[in-house]
Amino acid sequence: MATPPPTSRLYPIVDVDALSQRGIDVLAFAERVLEARPRYVQLRAKSLGGRDTLALLRALVPLCRGAGVPLFANDRPDLALLAGADGVHVGQDDLPLGEVRRFAPNLRVGLSTHDLPQLEAALELAPDYVAFGPVFSTSSKARPDPVVGVAGLSAAAERARIRGIELVAIGGIDRARAGEIAETGAIAAVIAALLPEDGELRRVPELARELESALAGG
Repeated sequence: MATPPPTSRLYPIVDVDALSQRGIDVLAFAERVLEARPRYVQLRAKSLGGRDTLALLRALVPLCRGAGVPLFANDRPDLALLAGADGVHVGQDDLPLGEVRRFAPNLRVGLSTHDLPQLEAALELAPDYVAFGPVFSTSSKARPDPVVGVAGLSAAAERARIRGIELVAIGGIDRARAGEIAETGAIAAVIAALLPEDGELRRVPELARELESALAGG
């Protein structure tokens, strides 16, 4: 199992739909993201069927292992297990965390939460990390949950810190807002901020490192 770089606070989400809209190859994008050695990488493939998602995960596993970065599958513990990924990220309406661990005890599990009651319930289950958001407004979901803001994130970060569980901030995080995330100590999940406007993949590692620097308070 890959070991996360201990100082990284960047969590890129490789979103197949967002990349397809810009004509960017998924694996080529992931390779450039991994040059920055982020803490985790997640494959998000909402519009793909199981067969195609599994194929992508299997192609990503050796890339992520080579970079020493854990790979998480979105929503699908079965595909994560079949592909040999490190973990799975599940939402409030997905397979419950307890069932995921019963089905695949060696998978790391991250769990999405959208308010403090959900966060407290998630922390009781001791996932490998808890995601909290959206912190800012986001276009990555058709029906996003209400924005929690930086104040809400700070409250969540304190609760997670007490439990010794990593907190991942998600939703609308870009270079300009990364400094606000840095103040909370949270890891930042990012989609759009890593997508170059001109589609030039050579810019991706630079964008990732700029975000990483901002998240470190630089």
